[in-house]
Amino acid sequence: MLRTVQGIYQDGQIRLLETVPDVQQARVIVTFLDPPQVVELASRGIDAAQAADLRARLRTFAVDWDRPEMDVYDAP
Repeated sequence: MLRTVQGIYQDGQIRLLETVPDVQQARVIVTFLDPPQVVELASRGIDAAQAADLRARLRTFAVDWDRPEMDVYDAP
């Protein structure tokens, strides 16, 4: 059985961002991801008010976008 769980690596330690019930001990493979890129909205002609409006209108899609299986679309 494979299960994917997000975590954060800091100071030589990995902290999982969610609990994994039913697992007392397991072998793991750790993959380090590139940090997300920052998009400068002002350089694209989007001011703070426009950005807030876009966030509010797109919020309904967040549930789908935040699903782990959607990460495949983030790959270059």
